[in-house]
Amino acid sequence: MTDGPTTAPMRKAYARWAPIYDIVYDKLTEPAARAAVNAAVACGPRVLEAGVGTGLALGYYPAHAEVHGVDLSEDMLRRAQEKVEKRGLTHVKSLQVMDVTHLSFADETFDAVTAQFIITLVPEPEVALSEFARVLKPGGEIVLANHFGQASGPIAALEELASPIAKAIGWSSAFKASRVEAWARSTGRMEVVELKSLFPAGFFKLMRIRKSA
Repeated sequence: MTDGPTTAPMRKAYARWAPIYDIVYDKLTEPAARAAVNAAVACGPRVLEAGVGTGLALGYYPAHAEVHGVDLSEDMLRRAQEKVEKRGLTHVKSLQVMDVTHLSFADETFDAVTAQFIITLVPEPEVALSEFARVLKPGGEIVLANHFGQASGPIAALEELASPIAKAIGWSSAFKASRVEAWARSTGRMEVVELKSLFPAGFFKLMRIRKSA
């Protein structure tokens, strides 16, 4: 896969982050990642983890799962593969370099698609969400764990002030959950069935989006 005009900067950024990613994100994101994994596996064993990164969440899946991970960054995936081999994670069936806006999987392949902490970073999030929906079986769910900015109120004002810092570590308070909800409505087949706050203090949220049977 060659770098496109929108993915090349992301690849370079991930290459810089790969060596320290686990140190920065592991404990902070673990509760939200575990919640996303549990919600995904509840839909069925065959799960696509989009933006698998260094594989921080791969160890949270049960042994009966069949997990396929994709990421834009070869540097991240190398570290994920090391985890798989070192820990004997036999439920991880494949790790592939892939752009989440151009998935190579067939239609209706997965029981669930989970994307953790990436949807606000994708240059074309609606395109990625549509790809997730395409490879999802009817009745399955897209499970997002992410920071979504508050729509209004004092917290929203504080988020705007802190937005340069948030952007530097990969989170955007400008991206609201309502954007994903609007996408779901536009499809005619996807419905947001849950949006709940997670650790720490609701900073992360879990969103479940179900595909009609």
